[in-house]
Amino acid sequence: MTTAADKEELFIAKEQDVVPLRNLVKEYGVKIGMGILNQTKLITATSELVRNLLKYGGGGRVIIESVTNGRDFGVRVVFIDKGPGIKDINLAMQDGYSTGKSLGLGLPGTKRLVNEFDIQTELGNGTTVTIIKWKNG
Repeated sequence: MTTAADKEELFIAKEQDVVPLRNLVKEYGVKIGMGILNQTKLITATSELVRNLLKYGGGGRVIIESVTNGRDFGVRVVFIDKGPGIKDINLAMQDGYSTGKSLGLGLPGTKRLVNEFDIQTELGNGTTVTIIKWKNG
């Protein structure tokens, strides 16, 4: 069972909100003793997903929290938008699929950077993406 400790919520409405979010995610990683490689993977995944949130979802909320699972410590980041949703989630999860210009990772590349990845979407009601990067994962 995963339990949450520290938790913060940010509202993302414009490009200028991205850097403070990245910095906060890094702080959470540092706080749990996450190594630089895993911090970089987490920050890269966050960057891709927050840009999707802005571009496709029109902005939204991001929740960052420290989590534990037994002896393992991690950082969970949840991206919530009220955009149009993703029409074909299976297609969106395929390598090489893109509807625009982003970092080029897409959702499958982002999924590979983290230990846990979950996406929930409903047409007309938005998308929620949850990622967890474990300290030693």
